[in-house]
Amino acid sequence: MLKDKVAVITGSARGIGKAIAEEYASNGAKVVISDILQDLADGTALEIKNKFNTETMAVKADVSKYDEVENLISQTIEKFGKIDILVNNAGITRDNLIMRMSDQEWDLVININLKGVFNCTKAVTRPMMKQRSGRIINITSVVGEMGNAGQINYSASKAGVIGMTKTTAKELGSRGVRVNAIAPGFIVSEMTDKLSDQAKESLTKLIPLGNLGYPKDVANAAVFLASDMAEYITGQVLNVDGGMVMQG
Repeated sequence: MLKDKVAVITGSARGIGKAIAEEYASNGAKVVISDILQDLADGTALEIKNKFNTETMAVKADVSKYDEVENLISQTIEKFGKIDILVNNAGITRDNLIMRMSDQEWDLVININLKGVFNCTKAVTRPMMKQRSGRIINITSVVGEMGNAGQINYSASKAGVIGMTKTTAKELGSRGVRVNAIAPGFIVSEMTDKLSDQAKESLTKLIPLGNLGYPKDVANAAVFLASDMAEYITGQVLNVDGGMVMQG
């Protein structure tokens, strides 16, 4: 489905990003594992290379710093000759109520989650426009649509990603570049593993399907949006949330 496509996935040494990289590799793509942790990125890249017999590369990058993002994209093009898919997955949380939130907690989340998407998207715009094709997939969140107490920085950043998705879809559509977002709900992760059984039970009651999602659920959506099956889809937000956020 993605044979010989070149995909860059930020924040992909573990978690949802790693699951997306694995699904891309299993569908024939060459993947670039980008993360702020070089050792972890190297390990994930080697693991995926051996598991799926595909070409991989690991590049350390802090997405909030444009020079590091430029290096990530230039290294990708130098090695593979092109970039077909960018997945803006890198993100962090620094939760607090607004009355207690520090400038540092606000700035750090906005710089990684929002400015990071801007930096990466800007860096791939020229090569994708030149080749008149490309897929940009932004990982947002249901809290960017519905809000969440104690996460004003995170929800603001993810709502901003939705606005950025729609704007870049309009700007780049005429050059064959499609831009979409995925909004995961509650996904089994290191974060949800720390929740008490009671908290998990409360969360599950909010979900019509009655269970938390898994990283592979998000990865499957990312494969679809990167494939030719999504040829006529751009500027959309695909919720992968078990029905938790219903529109209308």
